[in-house]
This record gives sequence, structure tokens and C-alpha cells, in this order.
Amino acid sequence: MRKIEWSNYITQSLICAGLLTTIGISTFSVSQNYSSTDEIEQRSIAKNPQQLCSNIPAGKSVARTELFFGLRKPNGTEVNSTEFQRFLDREVTPRFPDGFTLLTGNGQFKNARGAVIKERSNLLILLYPVGTNSNQQIEQIRTAYTTAFQQQSVLRADNLSCATF
Repeated sequence: MRKIEWSNYITQSLICAGLLTTIGISTFSVSQNYSSTDEIEQRSIAKNPQQLCSNIPAGKSVARTELFFGLRKPNGTEVNSTEFQRFLDREVTPRFPDGFTLLTGNGQFKNARGAVIKERSNLLILLYPVGTNSNQQIEQIRTAYTTAFQQQSVLRADNLSCATF
């Protein structure tokens, strides 16, 4: 028996020429409660990502990477929207010209000294074809941010998704 959890992520709606446009993306994760048969099925999905979208009309398997950028600088100031937009223009757009989604949020983490740090953050969502060599580009983005804004790290989360437009 396995438990499948579905999540829907919807970007901010855009109003352009009087039309309301939203993009919907579905992802799923499979919990650790599965039989050996299910384990074999999960492995085959990892080897054949197209199986992920087999039940979704016009769905395409894509890799999904989320990058979490903390906005607090070591001197107590924040990376402002102009600075972050300049970073996107220089570092992200040239590497992922087909597009991305940026969400704003609030987060917290425990630093090296054990103190809980709360800060505003930006979440960058990248969707790209499975099997492309995007890892190096993503790591370059992370390195550029930590260097430019004196950050300890940029959190990265990866998974397979199914996308349709």
C-alpha cells in the first residue's frame, strides 16, 4: 500500500490585455509506505520519467528545482528588490531564458551558533527538461548569490514533476 500526495502550485495570476492567465503545475511525492512491487515501480519511474505523466493529458516530465534565497545580509540590511532583480537579470535569465517563477516569502533557519534566524526570502522555481545538463548552471547561480550577498548558503530542493500548459 502506498500513499500518494498531490500538491498544486499556481503562480501569481497575470492580467495582460484584459486576459487573466495562470500557470498550474502538479507535483507528487510517494511516501515511504510501499511494498517491494511499489519500490520497483518507483525505480522504473526514475529510469523512465515519461511514466510520471502517463495519466495526465499533454503532460511532460520536467525536472523541478527550487532555490531559497535568504534576503538578510550579514550587516543587518536586506537585499532589496532592485538588487535582487539585477541578480536575476545577470545570473538567472541568461541560464534559464525560457522562464522561471519567483515567489516571495518569510522563512527561518537555525544558524551555525544555534540561533533561529527569521528573514524574508525569495523562492525561485525552475522547470526544465529531464536529462538536460542544468546542474552546473544551477550551482553557478547559487555560488553567485552567496558571493554577491555574503550568504552562508542557498537551499536547493529537486524533484520530478509533470507540467502541462
